[in-house]
Amino acid sequence: MLRHHRAATGNGIIKVDGRVHTNGLENFWSLLKRGINGTYISVEPFHLFRYLDEQAYRFNNRRMTDAGRFDMAVKGIVGKRLTFDALTGKAMVDKLQPF
Repeated sequence: MLRHHRAATGNGIIKVDGRVHTNGLENFWSLLKRGINGTYISVEPFHLFRYLDEQAYRFNNRRMTDAGRFDMAVKGIVGKRLTFDALTGKAMVDKLQPF
């Protein structure tokens, strides 16, 4: 199936062309900046991709209720187990240094 892509530039020439517009992207960046400056205060560049993933998840599921997002998160962890040793890296240390 061949899809036709349209583009909308934000440089003042074309901003809206039917259903193609830049408002969604501008909204996402606005929410991201608000989250970084207001909620997280300080973001290390090394962890930036994690903050971007969280904000993308929030933006993509913005029409869900809090209960719906919670249910989705719980369904994602069912059957998975994270031990304290694995979380803190002690399991790796024990494997590397057998006594």
